[in-house]
Amino acid sequence: MTGPTTVPQRTAPRLGRELSVVGLGCWQLGADWGEVPEERAVEILEAAADAGITFLDTADVYGDGRSERLVGSFVHGRGRERFTVATKMGRRADPHTAEQFTPDNLRRWNDRSRELLGDDTLDLVQLHCPPPEVYARDDVFDTLDEMVEEGRMRAYGVSVETVAEAMSAIARPHVASIQIILNVFRRKPLEEVTGAAAEAGVAIIARVPLASGLLTGKFDETSTFSPDDHRAFNRHGEAFDVGETFSGVPYEVGVQAAREFSAIEGPGTPAQRALRWIVDQPGVTTTIPGASSPEQARANAAAALLPPTTEEAERAYAELYDRLVKEHVHDRW
Repeated sequence: MTGPTTVPQRTAPRLGRELSVVGLGCWQLGADWGEVPEERAVEILEAAADAGITFLDTADVYGDGRSERLVGSFVHGRGRERFTVATKMGRRADPHTAEQFTPDNLRRWNDRSRELLGDDTLDLVQLHCPPPEVYARDDVFDTLDEMVEEGRMRAYGVSVETVAEAMSAIARPHVASIQIILNVFRRKPLEEVTGAAAEAGVAIIARVPLASGLLTGKFDETSTFSPDDHRAFNRHGEAFDVGETFSGVPYEVGVQAAREFSAIEGPGTPAQRALRWIVDQPGVTTTIPGASSPEQARANAAAALLPPTTEEAERAYAELYDRLVKEHVHDRW
């Protein structure tokens, strides 16, 4: 099921924009996933758009601006009004401490993204996994409110690492979106985050939906990754939070769990079933798988058209999580 699609759209009251329920995560187009030539990156963007994807998620640090530049050039060439582009800021802080989140720095980071994306007003800007102390900083959120009033961005959100951080961000009255790791191997956000977000009118953007590719079922114990791929250099959190790599599941455990997930019957490929499960979760607005090829982008979009996850499959997914994965991730994030 990889042909042209019309991906359904969803919105959330605070965000006020429709997003395709399957978007495109554009980290891969910048860096840290092995080399993706610029021509291939454009082909991936074209395939995603042709398949009905309208939501693109990037960040200022993906390839030090390469991803933003490619996304900006693409959407302006394709028809800017067709797309919602989200970017992120804050990881350029050096050192990455709460003290760096000053009004001047926030505006400086924002100016750089506006230039690279080619937009005077950005659709959505997310704090990029900020230090935990930032969530209690009224001055940071006051500055973000001022930046909306100044026309620098239409809305802002927070990309978080933990459930506790998500709940703190949702409590902020003008946070429009929460980006959080959510997949069949990271189920904790379903306990309170998705419900609280829905009640508050906050969009949920589910990232790392395929557990860094584990849920494709294509890896085994002997699989290797290039040195410039975070799946090689961040296995133990050497560069950033280990939860961003294979969802924090130890690789060998993840391979076994993915093998069992792939064996659970259902329509589409294992990756498509994993994406469809996320789309089915109440409170989720969109999910943002990356793609290393045009074919993968089309297949990801097609997952939105699969039949809903059955109760039988959901019981099997939950049992698999409880038996193999939960002890490694549930209490950490």
